[in-house]
Amino acid sequence: MSDPHPHAHRFTVAHPEWAANATIYEVNVRSYTPEGTFRAFEAHLPRLAKMGVVIVWLMPIHPIGEVGRKGSLGSPYAVQDYFGVNPEVGTLEDLQHLVQTAHALGLKVILDWVANHTSRDNALITQHPDWYQHDAAGELVPPVADWTDVVAFDYTNRELRQYMTDALTYWVREADLDGYRCDVAGLVPTDFWDEARPALNAIKPVFMLAEWDELYPSGGLTWEEFNSETQLLERAFNMTFGLRLHYLLDHIAEGKANLGDIDEYLAAEREKYPPSVYLMHFTSNHDVNSWDGTEYERLGPLALPFAVLTALLPGMPLLYSGQEAALKKRLEFFERDTIDWQDFPLQDFYTKLFQLKKRHPALRNGDPASQFQRLSGPEGFYGFIREKNGSAVIVLINATAEPMELPGQKSLVNPQKGLFDVFSGEQLTLAQAKARTVPAHGWRVLRTRD
Repeated sequence: MSDPHPHAHRFTVAHPEWAANATIYEVNVRSYTPEGTFRAFEAHLPRLAKMGVVIVWLMPIHPIGEVGRKGSLGSPYAVQDYFGVNPEVGTLEDLQHLVQTAHALGLKVILDWVANHTSRDNALITQHPDWYQHDAAGELVPPVADWTDVVAFDYTNRELRQYMTDALTYWVREADLDGYRCDVAGLVPTDFWDEARPALNAIKPVFMLAEWDELYPSGGLTWEEFNSETQLLERAFNMTFGLRLHYLLDHIAEGKANLGDIDEYLAAEREKYPPSVYLMHFTSNHDVNSWDGTEYERLGPLALPFAVLTALLPGMPLLYSGQEAALKKRLEFFERDTIDWQDFPLQDFYTKLFQLKKRHPALRNGDPASQFQRLSGPEGFYGFIREKNGSAVIVLINATAEPMELPGQKSLVNPQKGLFDVFSGEQLTLAQAKARTVPAHGWRVLRTRD
């Protein structure tokens, strides 16, 4: 029998054990509280731990450039000093306290890192002009034309590589961080990340998330350029963004694609990667919310059914600040735009999903022993079972405007086996029509009773 993953031996990244059942949560510190500080955000950590979150991702914390600044507060991705903390969000001591508090709650903290470019007033520009890219006229250049507040590094310079590695290791040592989310990681040479990762692991096992998706062209690349890219997930990163699934879900909601296209996506993922690789799935993040619209704008009545899909399909789910508040506004990116939490109306919804993700053996990230079976059904239905050692989770999604009763079918689960409805708390079996009835624009999540 041929090896279904002939290139699996290339993927050598070791995942920290705590990542196997993890959900990730992105924190927009500036907009999280009226104060917009580490200390004010820290009060939310027990709530996130109770939800089942494992990894807390902090958007960039460095001082923000003032030259060419966008808006009144600027972009956190315009880094003025890699070794400093933006005084608007707090101090190094505040960050250390936040991480200590998170660790005491069983949470891990990763920091957003911008290795590709700096603000136009970063001191490195005058100290080391040869570390930057210049055009034919000798002018500094942004990595993307409309990123007018930043300028791009030149990673052919060995001194720059050493400096950036030293900066990455500094924060792991000084703040006890657990890893990084790396901005536009594919615009930085992969061999830099391959070199930096062992330096970080020498301090502690870290988790590295690349903002990139080798299944989807990003960063303005053509398909040909894109497919020739080196694999970020082979030696440097634990996880990349599942951008292709994200855009596919948007297209399904717009009527430009069908639910069945998810199967093609999953097949492409399995063809490119062994099951041990992590991809991150989401219905929103800071870029999507601010520039493309909220999940309610983009997905309409499918916002919550698709949140169920992104939480329970193979992959690691991401939640962005404010999603558990059912936030229906685009957050201003260059200003403080405080989230209205309104008593967290979707806290219970996400808690049920993430605690199931955290505790169920069939849902562990990167587990080749967990089986995935698609369920058949009418148009507008998407369903699957994930099973391991006789313990299963059944997910049923109805994307239509009418309730749907599914026919009985052969599956990994005995139709007489006891089931627990994760959302209603009812005890059922698949032999009952009630267990196979899914509300309009709704979902049903069942797990076997062991």
